[in-house]
Parts: sequence; structure tokens; C-alpha cells
Amino acid sequence: MEAKPPSESRTTLTDLVLPSETNPLNNLFGGELLARMDRAASIAARRHSRRIVVTASVNHVAFNKAIPLGSVVTVEAVVSRAFKSSMEIYIDVWVEDRESGRRTKANEAIYTFVAVDETGVPIQIPALAPETDLEKERYEAALRRKQLSLVLAGKMKPTEATELKALFED
Repeated sequence: MEAKPPSESRTTLTDLVLPSETNPLNNLFGGELLARMDRAASIAARRHSRRIVVTASVNHVAFNKAIPLGSVVTVEAVVSRAFKSSMEIYIDVWVEDRESGRRTKANEAIYTFVAVDETGVPIQIPALAPETDLEKERYEAALRRKQLSLVLAGKMKPTEATELKALFED
């Protein structure tokens, strides 16, 4: 399988925040934002793998800025690293100023998806070939995040997490 650049998986979803999607403070419900991010990440993972994909984990979510009623919200998702059958998807959430049109980063998240066959068995996917500096930075960090997750889950010994150990060595 030939490696693919992250640009082939890039997915952008833009929508309005409607009254039925807000909390009593008239801000977008966190769960609604999670669902939008999951949909965008799912499409990005499918574009990379060209397979059925399932959400394996939500590794990180930062709700840094409230998103008010009536806002235009853009969710951008892109594969940041591909492993054997799993993919890390990095998600940026932007809010557009109603008057100026300027976009501000409101939130971010990292999801993991697994490509599966028609029976739900994990299946091998293409590697990722990062091109830009940001893509390369996220690609390298993805391996550290995966190792940390495996160590915390008891699926990897800390001594085997070479990328993590390298952070602490002089």
C-alpha cells in the first residue's frame, strides 16, 4: 500500500449553531460539538483508509471557548498518523465572527479510529506521509500519545515506550 498525504483525508464541516443545540447560557452543547467532531473525524478516517471505520477513542478534547447561538462553526479534521489499522485524527474547531468574518480557534480534539472489514475485524491501512511542518509535528507527537495510552492501559511496559522515554532523557 502506498502512503498517503494528510491532505487526502482533510475534511471540513461548516454549520450554524441553532437554538435546539444550545444550553441555558445559549452556547453550543458540548455533546453536540463532540458529535460534529466525530462525524468530521469519521469522514477523514474513511477518506484515508477507504474502509469502514469506527471510533476507538476520544483521546483529547479541549473546550477552550464557548460557541454562542447563531455562530458559524467550522470543524476541520485530518489524519495525523496511521498505524496498522488505527488512525489518529486531529480536529480543529473554528468560530467565525459574525461581523468581520475572522475565524478564531475555539476548540480542538484528537480521536482514534480503526478501519474494519465487513465483519468488524480490524484491517490494514495505508501509511501516512506528512508534508508540512505542522503535519510532521502532529505525526511525531501521535506516536508518543499512542505509547502513553498503551502504558496507561497496561498494554505496554513503560520501558518499551521508547518515544516517551526519549522525552525524559538528557
